[in-house]
Formats: sequence, C-alpha cells, structure tokens
Amino acid sequence: MDEVEVVVAHSERATLRVGDVFLKIDADQTNIDVEVEAMGLAPIPTPEILWRKPPVLALAAVRGTALGRLGEPSPASPKAWAAAGAAIRMLHDAPLPPWPGPSLDEITPKLDSECDWLITSGTLPADLVTRNREVAEAALRPWKPVFAHGDLQITHVFVGDDDEVTGVIDWSEASRGDALYDLASLTLGHEENLAYLLAGYGTDVDLNVIRGWWSLRSLRASRWLVEHGFDPNSPGCEFDVLRARM
Repeated sequence: MDEVEVVVAHSERATLRVGDVFLKIDADQTNIDVEVEAMGLAPIPTPEILWRKPPVLALAAVRGTALGRLGEPSPASPKAWAAAGAAIRMLHDAPLPPWPGPSLDEITPKLDSECDWLITSGTLPADLVTRNREVAEAALRPWKPVFAHGDLQITHVFVGDDDEVTGVIDWSEASRGDALYDLASLTLGHEENLAYLLAGYGTDVDLNVIRGWWSLRSLRASRWLVEHGFDPNSPGCEFDVLRARM
C-alpha cells in the first residue's frame, strides 16, 4: 500500500481506497443499513463486507474493471454489456426488498423544482430545460416495482476478462423501483450500448421511457452536481445528454 486514494468525497459521504479495501463513510447510517441489507439480498455478485464500525463500512475491492466512465467511451465489449443486462434482469426478477422506493408523487414535484432552478439560475437555457421536461414525461407513469439498484451508474458495474459480471457496487439507493430507471441509469451518456444491454436483458422495453429517464435523471441531478463541485457540463456528461434531446 503506497497511498490512500480518495474515490469520491463531498459533504454527505466519502469513499476511500486503501490497497484492496474500500472504506465508505456516510453521515446517514440509514444509507449504509440499506446497502448492507441489499447486498445480502441481491442474487448477483456484490462486494464482500469485511467489517462495519459506524460510520465506516469496509468492503473488499471487486475483481475486474468498471464498464466505463461517464464522458468517456466504454472500453467494454458488446458481450460484457449483454452480461450486464442479464445480471440486471436477474436482479429485477428477484423478490422485492422490504423497503419502498420513490413514488411519482415525490419524483414529479422534485423534478419541477429542479427545472425551475436550472432556468432561473441561468444554468441552462429555458428551451433546453423545457424540451427535456417534455421528454421526461414519458418516464412519469405507473410501473410494476422490481428489486432496483437505484443508482446503477456505469462505474458501479464491474466485468472480468471473460466479459462476465464480477460485481455491482454502491447499493445505498436500492429499493422497489422502476426497472427501466436502472437500464437508463447504466446507459446514461452511452446510448450506443443500449442495444447490447437489452440483448442481455432479454425483453422488449419502451425506448421512450428510457429516454425519459435519461432526461429526468440529468435534470434532477444537475444542481446537486454543481453545488458539490462536479461539472455536468463536461463532455459526454449530463448537459450533453440533455442537449442530445433537442
């Protein structure tokens, strides 16, 4: 061990890597409670829990490499993306977790509030926000709840040399949720890999709903990213996702 790597850090939580151990520190222990229970219930590979001493959770590093990063081309093969789709389908077919997820009554007002902020703050042009709010409407419909990861970013799915899924990380937002939100989260900014993912997932989906979740997630996340020192205007990131809908 030569150094401590700061994987992510902001006022709500931090993740450090020390050799082959990840240390997660969260101000809200409910998030860690959910993460631990969800990993125990999930029927797909997850990190090994080494120990827990609040507010720290220690996890073993997952073998392999992430499918990619937002803003960069994915180095993973179509076979790896299909394997990710098959793993997600296995998760979605599993028994529901005991805790509920966000409802439409919670999501819609929050989305509208974020859209208002993006316009009034001058962060994005009004026509761009309005167009994406229209696209997002497709996602705001009743759905059959599944065991959803809830934050299935591309950096959270790891694959090995044989293109198999070796682990899925960061389960603190797992809940009963919309299957298409997970699929949209994983392909945010990586639309070219959606067909490979769906080939592995193995069922028809409404692509308008996927596009709706791309817009909704980008609109809803932008203020948080700006206020926590991240740049949604980086190439290939959230603002480019929104511009692609114009």
